[in-house]
Amino acid sequence: MNPAQTTPQQTRQASPHKRADARRNHERVFAAALEVFEEFGLQGTVPQVAERAAVGKATVYRSYPTKDDLVAAVVRHRLAELDRVTAPALAEAEPARAFDTYVILLFENLARDRLLSEALAEGRSTTYTGPLLDRLAALMDAARTAGRIRSDANPLDLRVVLCGMCLQLIYLAERDPARWRRYGELTLQALRP
Repeated sequence: MNPAQTTPQQTRQASPHKRADARRNHERVFAAALEVFEEFGLQGTVPQVAERAAVGKATVYRSYPTKDDLVAAVVRHRLAELDRVTAPALAEAEPARAFDTYVILLFENLARDRLLSEALAEGRSTTYTGPLLDRLAALMDAARTAGRIRSDANPLDLRVVLCGMCLQLIYLAERDPARWRRYGELTLQALRP
């Protein structure tokens, strides 16, 4: 049967299948992107994602028109996961303890998340990491008010120290969470009064 002979009923019956197929492809692309960017960080490519998802590059581009769109979606997902992990720190009533716990949990998670650590260290765009940096600045502000952070420390200081640590750990290809935790502790010490 040629397309001109397709009835409206046949078209309606085919559409749900196509939508379900497109949804499955989208889910496969996103799952593959999580794996690729976890493994390769910002160096991961759309062809790698397509290959891992067992789809063509065009299928990836239908869901994510650019690599930046795909990276942004993965970073948002990773930040949501980080929010779940760090929720207990944010619930901490004592500001200095909340800041300390959050920074340590952040470093431990960055050790396992190459994309998020690179996005944070790169600092090229706060589009991805702006909310994270804002949260850190607010926690630092509260800890400073409580007298646990240097009175002259500001969000730029925090960003330089924290992102600088991340950048060096990435450069050294360090992925041991215990090592990252140590540098989280050094970050906190650098900001102490």
